[in-house]
Amino acid sequence: MSSSSKRKEEGPLVNGGVKQSTWTKALSSNAVWEEKDEFLDVIYWLRQIIAVILGVIWGIAPLKGFLGIAIFCIINAGALYVYFSSFQQIDEEEYGGTWELTKEGFMTSFALFLVVWIIFYTALHFD
Repeated sequence: MSSSSKRKEEGPLVNGGVKQSTWTKALSSNAVWEEKDEFLDVIYWLRQIIAVILGVIWGIAPLKGFLGIAIFCIINAGALYVYFSSFQQIDEEEYGGTWELTKEGFMTSFALFLVVWIIFYTALHFD
């Protein structure tokens, strides 16, 4: 394998030859995303983190019913929309539009949120 093909496989290098991690790019505004799937993975995992945090809060709070679900959906979709449109300032059309980014990993995070919410609510408030 030649050194030029090896360099291409390693990906973009910054800071004198050190590869920038995905999470470093995720936490820095206006990051450059060479691969579409890398940014979609960040969106997916941020949703899962939000789902766990909100599930714990909803279980401790003791929120119930449709109100808890509606607030979760608004916060989850709203936080990610602000993240990719204002913080990262990406071109949504490169990723299939705003709707595609907004629904990326949403159902998985919703299921995770419900599981965490039910576990915490049951553990703390069930007689």
